[in-house]
Amino acid sequence: MTDFSVYTLASSSRGNCTYVRCNDTELLIDAGISMRRIETALCGLGTKLSNISAIFITHEHSDHVSALETISKKYPIPVHFVEASAMAFLGTEKTRTVGQAAVIHPPIYCECVGSLKVQSFVTPHDSAGSVGFVVSDGTAEHTFALATDIGCITESIETALIGVQNVILESNHDENMLLCGAYPYQLKRRILSRTGHLSNEAASKFALQLANNGMKRLLLAHLSPDNNHPVLALRTAELALENTDAMVNVAAMSEPTQLV
Repeated sequence: MTDFSVYTLASSSRGNCTYVRCNDTELLIDAGISMRRIETALCGLGTKLSNISAIFITHEHSDHVSALETISKKYPIPVHFVEASAMAFLGTEKTRTVGQAAVIHPPIYCECVGSLKVQSFVTPHDSAGSVGFVVSDGTAEHTFALATDIGCITESIETALIGVQNVILESNHDENMLLCGAYPYQLKRRILSRTGHLSNEAASKFALQLANNGMKRLLLAHLSPDNNHPVLALRTAELALENTDAMVNVAAMSEPTQLV
């Protein structure tokens, strides 16, 4: 029997890390919280950083990469970047060790690690390079997709996620909270742009499309602690999905949350 599990270890604008296990293969997607927090979360799941076979990076913003140099100084784990993100993040003394561990790819790539295949897809975000991932052992029930830090739903995202049973999807902000909040005007414009972050409403609209095409489990992720609330995000998604069989939950900001 295949042991397949996916957890967000942390998920918000303040730090992101996702853990994937399929039998003896264990991966991380992003490492945007401290190494100590990652180690603590993994310990709670019965594993440790030394068991991680590879780390895949969505993009180079600090809430996705802040622990990489510390991890690379202690563990010889390959770190997979798309080229544009690597060029923006690496090349300084502060990233020297992770640079030695880096594996550089074009925006669209496929990498096999143990029993898992990791396929990237391009996402619209205001970073040097940004991707999401579909991770699978080759079976439908053991496939999941991660799409966060996306300003809008593009054709590449639709193509990647349609038909996937297990999905982690950004639901970053409530538009009213953002517009009425204290953020500077330019930051609000950035978040609302097509290369910013996905709102609860946009996420829920896409979630319905996914549920009508085979999605069974949805985990809402990368919520803003300033411009959203888990109850709002969950309620918006539940209303959209009320006539489907899809189950929906919200990823906790700073502790593990199970998708599969």
